Amino acid sequence: MEKFMKKRGAMLIVYIPRELDHHFAQQITGALDQELEKGTVRQLVFDFSDTDFMDSSGIGMIMGRKRLLSYGGGTVSAIHVNDRILRIMQLSGLCKHIEISQEPVWNYRKR
Repeated sequence: MEKFMKKRGAMLIVYIPRELDHHFAQQITGALDQELEKGTVRQLVFDFSDTDFMDSSGIGMIMGRKRLLSYGGGTVSAIHVNDRILRIMQLSGLCKHIEISQEPVWNYRKR
């Protein structure tokens, strides 16, 4: 599995780099599609902790993976989204199709 992906049971976490542009979107699509085609992923999570920039290639990559995963009833979400990336997601309409979280709740342990 690629260095930018981590699998936890039926959940696959994809760590997005500083810039989600055409180069990275193209790089990740092949590896991610291979993992999704296995049919073991029910939840796909894009982690935007380090991301400062996303263009239309990134939006297309996310929507394409959403389409693939939705055929099997899976879900797609984005976590640790900063204000700038959130604005891009809102303007593109991506927020209507995936769950978006700005809170770092995924890193906290339950007490």
